[in-house]
Amino acid sequence: MSSRPRLRFAPSPTGYLHVGGARTMLFNWLVARREGGEVLLRVEDTDTERNRPDLTDNILEMIRWLGLEWDGEPYHQSERLDLYRAAADQLLAAGRAYWCDCTPGAVQERAKERGGPPGYDGFCRERGLGPGPGTALRFRAPDEGVVTFDDLVRGEVSFDAANIEDFVLLRSNGMPTFLLPNIVDDHDMGITHVVRGEEHVNGTPKYLLLGEALGLDHRPVFAHLPVLVNEARQKLSKRRDSVSVAEFRAQGYLPQAMVNYLALLGWGPKDGIEIRSLSEIVELFRLEDVTPSPAFFDVRKLSAFNAEYIRALDTETFVATARPYFEHGEATESVLRPIADLVRDRVRLLTEVEPMVDFLRLDQIDIDEASWTKGVAKLGDRAATMLDEAIAGLTDCEWTPDAIEAALTEAARAAGFVNAEGRVQMSKAQAPVRVSTTGRSVGPPLYESLAVLGRDRTLDRLKAGRARL
Repeated sequence: MSSRPRLRFAPSPTGYLHVGGARTMLFNWLVARREGGEVLLRVEDTDTERNRPDLTDNILEMIRWLGLEWDGEPYHQSERLDLYRAAADQLLAAGRAYWCDCTPGAVQERAKERGGPPGYDGFCRERGLGPGPGTALRFRAPDEGVVTFDDLVRGEVSFDAANIEDFVLLRSNGMPTFLLPNIVDDHDMGITHVVRGEEHVNGTPKYLLLGEALGLDHRPVFAHLPVLVNEARQKLSKRRDSVSVAEFRAQGYLPQAMVNYLALLGWGPKDGIEIRSLSEIVELFRLEDVTPSPAFFDVRKLSAFNAEYIRALDTETFVATARPYFEHGEATESVLRPIADLVRDRVRLLTEVEPMVDFLRLDQIDIDEASWTKGVAKLGDRAATMLDEAIAGLTDCEWTPDAIEAALTEAARAAGFVNAEGRVQMSKAQAPVRVSTTGRSVGPPLYESLAVLGRDRTLDRLKAGRARL
């Protein structure tokens, strides 16, 4: 085996790149980069009925977005069919494969009748069928013995050969299934490590049996990564959970945050420091340290990571990174820039930036009813007094954040927002002003926001809020 590892990521273009696939690509990439090896990209596109070119494009685009470039040109299994058919012919000639015309329904019916385990029962082993419409080529699995392999994550794994059914090599349309191209390509490309999801554990003994039957001197290092689960500890589902990497990008996640978080799904640095640069992760990562326990994909934790990475951006980079998420382009950017640092430190997603500063761009704002009820209406007379005092104090004060703060502090005192120790309760007193001027109960710091909003628009909105009361 080569001293320099050669790994592969082999996605199937029957769906968009999901977080599980991205985690698999990342772990392969980390091993290759740490050990000075290579990671090849191999598109498993032999399922002609389900493959779509746009899905292949999505997979490649999302891998690039994550910054996980592969080595060399991508391989497409649809362009290597002659190799797989030659291997199938070799197995057929050696008596290690046979033709079968059993339909899935017939297989299930026989299993039901015999009351035994589900799956194929070797019905066509001795029928001597040839190729033809409706026939598939099956591998003849051994009837006895044990198939054993070492897994860096799970230790020694064994399967009784008697429990391995005769699996399909070529479909009835002549196209190979997943297993045959895998062993042929891994041998042909010199793959030293097979790092993939837990769902492929049961396919590994079939992989090894095929390699032995083809006379291939090939036994890579295996590492089957733990399953990803949701908050209910259910396996992540494309139908039920948010799993598409493209969706996370559209929601305003940074690729650096996504990669950092994905690295922690089944692995973690021994010093417990989770947020760290990719170069540090490369240095620390070991497949031997990956745990077999299910890994919880926590979207809230991912959002917290994303907020940390957003806060680390300098002002210009933050504005440039948020710009693609603006629906109103330059208009949003012009009102954002004066308080960009303040907004940057308060958002978790880039899609939150524009809504947070919309009140500065719009001439007329919509008041969020829940914010109005909680922050204004429930305060009753004190809210009315606060707005009256705010209007009076802001009419003639200097228009700077410090002067605005001083005026609103005096307004709060006059409105009775004072605790038993005589301290002004600005967090409560701000609410009627904030909701009246921004439409929401949360947003960037109030004094700086009003300074950008301007005196005239601020007073107009305060008066409208007072009238609404």
